[in-house]
Amino acid sequence: MQSETAVVREAAREDLAAVLSLYAHMHDVDEIADECALEQAWEDILADPRTRLFILEYRGVPVSTCVLHILPNLTRGARSYGLIENVVTDREHRNRGFGTALLTHALECAWEENCYKVMLLTGRSEPNVFRLYEKAGFVRGAKEGLIVYPPTPGDP
Repeated sequence: MQSETAVVREAAREDLAAVLSLYAHMHDVDEIADECALEQAWEDILADPRTRLFILEYRGVPVSTCVLHILPNLTRGARSYGLIENVVTDREHRNRGFGTALLTHALECAWEENCYKVMLLTGRSEPNVFRLYEKAGFVRGAKEGLIVYPPTPGDP
């Protein structure tokens, strides 16, 4: 997406602080990572050719971000599939089309990579979240998503 005021681009080395600032709008509470772990994860993301972290800037300010992972696959003619994660728009810029534009861009990149599908999971249940994803082309109920987390120490 590109207009007079909005641009979608891939993250660059100097964008870590902006991405972390946007992530603060994703969860009310999140685990804290130490500076070294954050820097290492950032370097790994930027170095991985199958991981693309996109930023939508509005008037030069990062207002939305998401990550697209392209995963190799042995089915569907050995076509890859995509996974979109960490979709977030700054609270002050929501409901203005930025999230849809960002997801549309990420999906276009997945299709250029010959992905046969792109998946997205959300832990949110607000109707506006589902409207965003559906407006970008995602279909609810096509498959069932399941998730498991590592056990907490002391769990049976």
